[in-house]
Amino acid sequence: MPLYESQSIKIYNSLNGEKQDFKPITPGYVGMYVCGPTVYSNVHLGNVRTFMSFDVIYRYLKHLEYKVRYVRNITDAGHLENDADEGEDRIAKKARLEAIEPMEVVQRYTVDFHNILNTFNFLPPSIEPTATGHIIEQIEIIKNIIDNGFAYEVNGSVYFDVLKYNESKSYGILSKRKVEDLIHNTRALDGQSDKKNPQDFALWKKAEPQHIMRWPSPWSDGFPGWHLECTAMSTKYLGEQFDIHGGGMDLKFPHHECEIAQAEATNDKAPVNYWMHANMLIMNGKKMAKSTGNYILPNEIFSGDNPHITKAYLPSVARFFMLQAHYRSILDFTNNGLLASEKGYFRLMDAINLIDNLKTSGTSSVDIQNWRQKCYDAMNDDFNTPVLIANLFDGAKFINQIKDGSATITQEDLDLLRSTIATFTFDILGLKNSDKEVAGSDKLSSAVEILINLRKEARVNKDFALSDKIRDELSEAGIQLQDGKDGTTFTTN
Repeated sequence: MPLYESQSIKIYNSLNGEKQDFKPITPGYVGMYVCGPTVYSNVHLGNVRTFMSFDVIYRYLKHLEYKVRYVRNITDAGHLENDADEGEDRIAKKARLEAIEPMEVVQRYTVDFHNILNTFNFLPPSIEPTATGHIIEQIEIIKNIIDNGFAYEVNGSVYFDVLKYNESKSYGILSKRKVEDLIHNTRALDGQSDKKNPQDFALWKKAEPQHIMRWPSPWSDGFPGWHLECTAMSTKYLGEQFDIHGGGMDLKFPHHECEIAQAEATNDKAPVNYWMHANMLIMNGKKMAKSTGNYILPNEIFSGDNPHITKAYLPSVARFFMLQAHYRSILDFTNNGLLASEKGYFRLMDAINLIDNLKTSGTSSVDIQNWRQKCYDAMNDDFNTPVLIANLFDGAKFINQIKDGSATITQEDLDLLRSTIATFTFDILGLKNSDKEVAGSDKLSSAVEILINLRKEARVNKDFALSDKIRDELSEAGIQLQDGKDGTTFTTN
């Protein structure tokens, strides 16, 4: 019997604001789509927190022996500034400012995104489609929406007709907004817009002469709307109806609302059964913003090179910190919070590292079966990682009691304790054992120090070509050397 048959999951569904029993469309199979990054800058910590929440959900569903198809897209075109229908494409703007090709921007920040997620020990999704790789599918969806009477073309651009859609459907079903209020709160059209109504949104935009990223379509040389991309990629790989759609809370409106409207206008059915939204990350009680300096990049956590933190932290410590808050709760990122999480993380790892040396007895004074089910109950209750972590600390307490002789355990229960705590700590929460992580870090440090010394000798011998080669090749591998008055140090990206 598959494990999922013995566990019953409840998921908080943003669509109705309630926890619901999870029933996949096809028994034993789960289709999950999560909105990925727009790759025009380094991935920020708020994005990491969102993707980490769904990484844990993916891990747990796989552990329960569901066959999961997890689709997380890359937006590499069509996402305009301010999430609006006007302005520059974010990627094209970055390319213009740096005088490089847009796809160079895409490549650079897609690599950064993958490197950061790998450092945090994320599992890769089943499919990672790109918006530019699905232009044909997007054009076909637009044709269908026009044919069904829910879109109109003006001067080479195509817009979704929200008022027409709302006559027979419900625009605002996810965000609980009423079209009447949207009309009232939207600025009047200035006469320069092609839209019939201000709340209409673009499915296809005609490219201005200076717009670099463009594709041919029946309406104009142009580019797809940001909302349309996710509809095309999710339905292509998961079908007209699928189980879970996730993303950050900030995407609920208008992005996810527009996705629902597009899918219903195309297929006349609700596309998603469970909408899930991860809450925001703040820092020191305030919104993260580069403009105010209240900001930290993921790499700066690992290097300690940021004024808001007092030291470097292991990736697993940062991951542990983020998972101590429920994915639907606001998480305040602070140095004190990281320090406390580091202590807790090492306490858990120290206990896990004791398991293999515990002595067994003829009886158990601890109820491992009940404790094990509590771990499952936590994850079954809308993937409640803070409660799971509290249960794992109970397991650590059992281990320490058995070690000091104040509790006993049978061999059978010890085997169950060992497998359960390892499964939930490493396989589901995605943490790494501190001993192994630190050992890997020590080996890296030793290898880099050897190269630093070789570079130092090369400079003494005036072999600057070799010196520069060592520095440049380390940089390409993500290791930056810094020369100072006290010698050369390094940081990793």
